[in-house]
Amino acid sequence: MPDIIEDFELSLTLVAILPFAFFIAYGVMSVPSGLLIEKYGEKPIMISAFIVASFGSIILALFPSYITAIISLFFIGSGMAMLQVAINPLLRETGGEEHFAINATVAQLIFGVASFLSPLVYSYLVQHIHKGSYDSNILIAMLSSIVPENLTWISLYWLFSVISLLMVVIIYFSKVPAVELATDEQGGSFGNHIKLFKEPIVILFFFGIFTYVGLEQGVANWISEFLHKYHDYDPQITGAKTVSWFWGLMTIGGILGVILLKFLDSKVVLIIFTLGAMVSLGMALYLPGSVSLIAFPLVGFFSAVMYPIIFSLALNSLSKHHGTFSGILVTGIFGGAVVPLIVGVLGDIFGLRNGMHFLFIPLLYILSIGFWAKPLISNKTY
Repeated sequence: MPDIIEDFELSLTLVAILPFAFFIAYGVMSVPSGLLIEKYGEKPIMISAFIVASFGSIILALFPSYITAIISLFFIGSGMAMLQVAINPLLRETGGEEHFAINATVAQLIFGVASFLSPLVYSYLVQHIHKGSYDSNILIAMLSSIVPENLTWISLYWLFSVISLLMVVIIYFSKVPAVELATDEQGGSFGNHIKLFKEPIVILFFFGIFTYVGLEQGVANWISEFLHKYHDYDPQITGAKTVSWFWGLMTIGGILGVILLKFLDSKVVLIIFTLGAMVSLGMALYLPGSVSLIAFPLVGFFSAVMYPIIFSLALNSLSKHHGTFSGILVTGIFGGAVVPLIVGVLGDIFGLRNGMHFLFIPLLYILSIGFWAKPLISNKTY
């Protein structure tokens, strides 16, 4: 965020439109993706998803500007939406519904590891590209030859495009198991989506996913700028490391969550972790910088189990139409577009710290799920 704000001379509101472009793609693409998967199968859609994401990365790498960044992030978000719609029902089907909460949490661990590494990769690239010390480093030498000297962070998008194309090749030559979905697991028509959206429980869990992703991105997107603005920490080093540890501790929190879900009801785990996230966020916003460096990652730690538990509680609260319901839930990921934008708008008006107070609203909603959710199938415990 700080690099983009400085290089493109943006306000907090304008820079918040970038994650908005990424996550609004989930709202646009999730339901159509479910219909495409039903027609063509998982493997072609996953390949197409990485092609779309690669295209989005390449256009920003070749033509860096604020407008192309918006377009680029929309394409990347579209690809990720296609992937997520394909993967979640597969995970539930192949692992068994009684194990879905734990399997989804394990999947979140993989996400956390990658998210922990990516800010460190960013920090490494911006500190070494165009620094004249890359004679023995082929990657740095290649990126230095194609990345503008004043926009070293663009190197990440070259890296993203290569990774996406590599995934296309890997999936193409991999055997993806064909899963025969029962009638209640299939995506269904647009009419079925609209009909299901009229169910109160569907709307409640839709906003559960909406508020969680909004919270996650509302914290992660603004950590570096907050530390830079209020505590004068270097965003390319200290800020990047703190964001990295936000995701890293999310991974560790996921491991603890997997263990607790074997002994406690998932609703109890959700309540405990949400309360921990609320306390940590308050500490991050109001205590000295040295505490904020620890408290922001702790928010990630306590957020680790929220998404998989909410998703599993949702699917296990409905006896049929899980494919349609999954598409609706994934559409709720566009909360990651709305909440950071609200924080940015409020930050321009009242200051970033005050703007980040808005994040307590999604936390309160997530906390409430632990009290009102009544799943038909609870997570299996010892």
